[in-house]
Parts: sequence; structure tokens; C-alpha cells
Amino acid sequence: MLRKLATLPSGRRGKWIVLALWAVLLVPSLLLAGKLGDVQENDNSAWLPGDAESTAVVERAERFQPTDTVPALVVYDRPGGVTDADLAKARADAEAFQGVEKVTGQPRGPVRSDDGEAIQTVVQIQKDRSGWDGINKVVDEMTEFGEADANGLGFHITGPAGYAADSIKAFGGGGGLTAITAAVVVLILLLTYRSPALPLLPLMTAGVALMASEAVIYLLAKNAGLVVNAQTSFILTVLVFGAATDYALLLTSRYREELRRHEDRHEAMAEALHRSAPAIIASAATVAVSLMLLMLATLNSTQGLGPACAVGILVGLLAMVTLMPALLVICGRWIFWPVRPAYGSTGPAKDGIWTRVGTAVSARPRVVWIGTALALGVMAIGAFGLKADGLSNKDQFTDKPRMAVGEEIKNRHFPAGSGDPVLVVTKADAAAQVSAALSGVPGITAVAPPVVKGDEAMILGELADSPTGTTAMATVEKARTEVHGIDGADAQVGGNTAIMLDTREAAAHDSKLIIPIVLVVVFLILALLLRAIVAPLLLMATVVLSFAAAMGVSALVFEHVFGFAGTDANFPLLAFVFLVALGIDYNIFLVTRVREVALLEGTRCGALTGLSTTGGVITSAGLVLAGTFAAMASLPLVFAAELGFAVAFGVLLDTMVVRSVLVTALTLDADRWMWWPSALFGRRPTDRPPSEDKPDLEPALRG
Repeated sequence: MLRKLATLPSGRRGKWIVLALWAVLLVPSLLLAGKLGDVQENDNSAWLPGDAESTAVVERAERFQPTDTVPALVVYDRPGGVTDADLAKARADAEAFQGVEKVTGQPRGPVRSDDGEAIQTVVQIQKDRSGWDGINKVVDEMTEFGEADANGLGFHITGPAGYAADSIKAFGGGGGLTAITAAVVVLILLLTYRSPALPLLPLMTAGVALMASEAVIYLLAKNAGLVVNAQTSFILTVLVFGAATDYALLLTSRYREELRRHEDRHEAMAEALHRSAPAIIASAATVAVSLMLLMLATLNSTQGLGPACAVGILVGLLAMVTLMPALLVICGRWIFWPVRPAYGSTGPAKDGIWTRVGTAVSARPRVVWIGTALALGVMAIGAFGLKADGLSNKDQFTDKPRMAVGEEIKNRHFPAGSGDPVLVVTKADAAAQVSAALSGVPGITAVAPPVVKGDEAMILGELADSPTGTTAMATVEKARTEVHGIDGADAQVGGNTAIMLDTREAAAHDSKLIIPIVLVVVFLILALLLRAIVAPLLLMATVVLSFAAAMGVSALVFEHVFGFAGTDANFPLLAFVFLVALGIDYNIFLVTRVREVALLEGTRCGALTGLSTTGGVITSAGLVLAGTFAAMASLPLVFAAELGFAVAFGVLLDTMVVRSVLVTALTLDADRWMWWPSALFGRRPTDRPPSEDKPDLEPALRG
């Protein structure tokens, strides 16, 4: 079947049909992909499952206050003390703010601080479906009013609206991220191919795949309830460019080899597709299935990220086994200029660096794998210091945005929790008892009188600490313990701090649930692919050890080099899924080649041949993937920088050390036991190292 499918993009007429089909698909893809931002849901409350306590409070609080608004905390400050004229300006600004589109309700304040050096006004801003859409424009317009005729009076907007505005600006660098990612891919491909024209084909194909992926995801979000956000968009960009380019590298490497064996380029591509497609498809399927398992998450943002990224992988796969080969065949051999693979020419010498590595490892494989495993284990120790309790709003940026400056000034002059209270909804007849219990919670500095409507009441509590910090989350936990203990009150605690707490707890639950399932599913895929049990177990062990080592080093770098306060709550799960799925990716490329040779020459020969023939192309693929994820550091977001570093470092570690040294040493030491209980385990051929005159040592993979 693969041979028949390979004839379409490699055929004399088929290549033009494939190109025409993709050209036709590209037009609606461009239109729909541009609308992806319209269906994003960036509000934290939209990420939570319906059974979260803070979600329930949002629904119950609708009768007391609008739930589709976000507070903007406007702060004025003047060293030495604000004047009556400053207070008059703040009142005039409050009136002017009401004329700004999306500002709703009556502002609260302005209120002068007890030390007389600052003024605060709380303004409510209407949210759209996406939560954040347009808030930055509202904040910018309010800032214009506030900074006009200030006469030295400081003006700042902080709180949830200030955070949303700065986040929109940070995520607005997505176009820059795409450009940087493309530049990284081109640079690495130039070094790999040593051809000025060839890198343009995988880059063009990956770009088409990204557009098509975003179009499909838009349709799923619009019509099937898929939750996507700005985080999904930038992860999708680097994943599609990285993974799709990896597949292009493997295909192009095999095609170049077949051009030396076939005079007709159409026949060469048909053979290249037939031989390399099984490994590429198995690799993409493993990554896609692993990502789809994120649908088991309770956190809606994580739940939506899985299928969105899986769509990107599958569309990237489709583009690389249809459009990419068609483009290569259309262009002909000249695309490889200046080193064109002529018919009948010889390939590169087989005594390269990976052959030498294999020879060195084969001398004492048991010592090598034990030593490598111990070194990785030492690196993994740092993972115990990983702080994954979530980040406060100001700690989520790599720089110091204006909301962070405003928050510092606000906290110097007003209670840290003012303007963003804890919400408690309870039965009306228990309101007094719940109010008293809330007043006694450490970390709650003030409690407003209950507001009663019908049979329910709402109580507001002011936090002593920043509402987005871990200390405030601990206060919410204590508050829940107190009010839940009141019989018949049906009291629930919500608000922005509670939403962040529930997000953190949902992320921790998702990690405990999904990580074991991913391990089991990936093991089953490997067992089916390799028809063995021992090999999949060893491969899974190496990938998990590689992940732990990457997390250990990342934790140390985050704290002592980058100076980050911690990680996002769902960082460990996402890093695990990406590193395990992508790490298994390269093991599939290697071990399928090892097994192919082992069928004829024995496991020892297969291990050495597999490393020498796949080392170069897999290393290039690892560099591309690491480079694309490293490009995420161009966004001024801690989450992007952390995930980018962890995945980039983990991929390089897996490519350079785990796959080349650890897996090769384990394969050499385990020998035929790698394939137990398959028929290959029972074979006892005379193992011998690959010789110089052996005819079939192509540098690409066979399926």
C-alpha cells in the first residue's frame, strides 16, 4: 500500500496533482488560520473544569455582580505625598474612564492611601469571549487619560486587567516567533545540506502545514468546543516547524541516496518514500497519540492543547510525505547544488564520527551504559528542587512589565489584596456565620458586609498578600477549610486567587493521571512496532531517565542562571509529554534501522550499523527541533522560556548522549535479548561489525 501511495507525489503527473491540491487548500487555510485568535479563550476561569469550586462561584455570583468583567487597578503616586489637585485629577480621570469603550459600571474611588503618597481607583472592564481580547487597547486608552497633564504624578494600571494587557503584548510577538523559528530552521538546514536552495523546500512545506493546521484547529474550536489559547498558538508554531522539518530531513536523506542508485528521479523518490515512510509514520503516530492523551486532563487549556498539537503533527506528516516529495521531484537534482547526487556516484564515507562512537562504545558496552546512566541520574537530582507551584502574575514575565511596576507601587501604599478580593457565596441564613469564619482566617485583613439577594449571599474578603501569589493561595485554602465546615451553609470560595489555586490543583491531578498512561501507551506502540518486550522496556527507561536529567538541569538553570521564581503549574506535564514523545521519536528512527540489519547480520552488527547510518540525519533532526523550541525564548514569558529551554536541552541530551551512547551500549550488551520474545530473539547469526565492502549501508532508514 505504501508503494502505491508513494507513486502519487513521485509520479510524472502525480507530482503536479499533489501540488495543485495543496495550492487549492492553501487559500481557505490562509483565511481560516487568520481567525484563530477570534476563538481563543485566554481567561483563566475558562481553562478550569466545570466542577472546580471557583467555577461554581462564578456561576453563583452572577446575580450579585457581572462575571464577564475584569478589574483594572489604577494607581497614582507622588513622592512626598499626593496633593488635593492630584486627587481632583484622579476624580476627573475616573469620569473620563467611563467614556472608554468596554469600561463598564461606576469606578470605585479614587481613594487616598493612609500614608498620603498614593491614590487608587478600581475600574471594571468588559471581557470578550477570549477573555483578553481588546483589554490592552482599553488599558492604553486609559493610560493616555491618566498621563495627560500629570505634572509629575505617577500613573500605573495593574491588577488582572494590567496583567492581561501586558500578556497580550507579550503574546503579540507570535509573528516574531514564527520568523525566528523559520530563521533557525534555515540556518540549521544550510549547515546540514550545504545547499542554498534546498532548505527553502522544507521551510515552505512546514509553513503550509502550519497554516493548514491553524485552519483545522480554528474549525474545531468554532464548531466542536475545542479550547485554545495564545499558549497553544506559539507551541503549535515551534512544534510544526520542528517536527515537520525532522520528517523532511529523513525523507530528503533517503531520497539523496536513492538518486545515486536510480537514474530517474521519480523512481528514486518512489523508493525513498517506500523505505522511509514507515518509520516517519510510526514516529508521527507516537507523538500524536501521546499528545491526544492530554485530552484526559481536567484543565481545559491542557485538554485543548493535546488535540491541537496532534493536528499540527498529523498535518505536518501529511505535508512532508506528499507536498515535500512532489516539490523535490519537480525541482530535480539541481536543488542539491553545489553537491548534486549524480547517478552511480558514491555516498559519503562510512568512517564518520558516529562510526567511531559506535566502535568506542562496543569495546566495553556494559561499563559505558552503567556510567552514562549514573551520570544522567546525578543530573536528575536537581529535579527535586523544581518549584512547580505556579507563578504570580508579575513573575510570569522575563522582563518587568508595567503592571509589575504598578503592583510594587500599589503594594507599598495599599493593602496588597485591595481591589481583587476573595468571593464567598453562601446560603443567606448562614451569611453571618460564614462572615465571622472568614474574618478569622489568617491572611484575610477585612471582610465586607454580606450582600443578600434571594436565598443566597455574597461576602468579599480582602487579602493581606498579593492575590496572585502562593501565599494568597494558601489563604484561600484556609478559608475554604473554615467555611466548608459550617453545616448547611453551602459556602464556596472563589475569585481570581481561587481560580489560580484550582488551576494549580487541576494541573497536579492531570500530571498524576496522564504521565503513567502516556508511558503505558508509548510502550505498547513500541512493542507492536518492534515485536518485542525487552527493547521497548529499555527504550522507555532511557527516555524517562533522559527526561529526569533534563528536568534536573532545567531546575538548576531556572533558579540559579535565569533567576525565575518557579514554573507554571502544568509545566512538568507538558515537558514530560513533549520530551517523552519526541525522545521516543529518535529511538524509533534508530532502532527500526538496528532491527532491519539485525535480521540479516545479528544484533551487534545492527547496533553499530544503525548508529553509523542514522547518526548524522538524526543529529541534524535533533538540532532542528532543539533550535525551534529554543526560539520560544524570544517571547518575554517565563513559561515560554522554561518550556523552550527544557525541551531544547532534553532533545539535545537525548540525541547526543542517550540515543548515541546509552541506547547503543544497551543494545550491544543485551544482544539478541533485545528482541525477546520475538522470532529474532531465537536467531543466532554470526555477529560481525559492518565491513567497508558491504553494499547496503544507506544513511537513511528503512521501514
